[in-house]
Amino acid sequence: MNIRDLQYLMALAEHQHFGRAADACHVSQPTLSTQIKKLEGELNVTLVERDNKKVMLTEVGNAVVERTADILRGVDEIRDIALQASDPESGRLALGLIPTIGPYLLPYAMRAIKKRFPDLRIYLYEAQTADLVDMLKSGKIDAAIMALPVDDDRIDNIPIYNEAFLAALPFNHPLADRSLLNPSELKDSEMMLLEDGHCLRDQALEVCQNMGASEMSGFRATSLETLRQMVASGAGVTLMPTLAAETNQIEGSDVAIVPFEEPQPQRQVGIFFRPSSPRKALFKELGQAIAERLPKGLKNHLSLIEN
Repeated sequence: MNIRDLQYLMALAEHQHFGRAADACHVSQPTLSTQIKKLEGELNVTLVERDNKKVMLTEVGNAVVERTADILRGVDEIRDIALQASDPESGRLALGLIPTIGPYLLPYAMRAIKKRFPDLRIYLYEAQTADLVDMLKSGKIDAAIMALPVDDDRIDNIPIYNEAFLAALPFNHPLADRSLLNPSELKDSEMMLLEDGHCLRDQALEVCQNMGASEMSGFRATSLETLRQMVASGAGVTLMPTLAAETNQIEGSDVAIVPFEEPQPQRQVGIFFRPSSPRKALFKELGQAIAERLPKGLKNHLSLIEN
């Protein structure tokens, strides 16, 4: 049994097709098929059910694949250890971001990464928190930038910055011309929020409850951009994180963005990783480099965290 054959099996499990799995592994289909049969012979079990239309794993095949994922992740971590010993800041880094952070943080983050880590190859993945946590634990990504807290003791984190929530109001709203809002002034308001699955939804709901507001019934947005468009149309009000609100202002404001009085409602953003990862020092430096690149003009609504 060798690592290559296990990689072939993982590719077959993912693609459920010998041709596509072979393409993913950059080998011919006969080569991949032969190595899978060789692995079955070595283990003396049938791993794959084959017919003319599709490929399925047997029960034991699924059990082997599940264990193989841990083995290959361990192999990758061994390679990372060796790579870091020679050049800790080079190589491939798979980085996940949640949708309410990614589009707004990336312009600052990528400039910081390219300047600080010119030999690091970044592969980006955008998904909701639960999916990124699964990708982290399975080894599909190395780290993820998400909002705290994440209730899973199998991943660790380093906080990067605190980000205030700001009120987004239609221009004709009675409070749109205010320089600061007391949260109580939105008491009894109906807030437009994101759909289930976004951690920002849960955070916004908590803020709404604290200020005496409630969620608008019959409406849930798929993205912050959808929320902004709905506010601009006069449909209602919402909460926006600082970086998303700043992007709205730069691109041409069509909603009124008003901060809250102190203490401002906020969320904490950090970089998450597996506790077993050998790249903890890199993740800490990565978080610091990103934090240093964030706009200083937002210091009233964005605070960096010293690590």
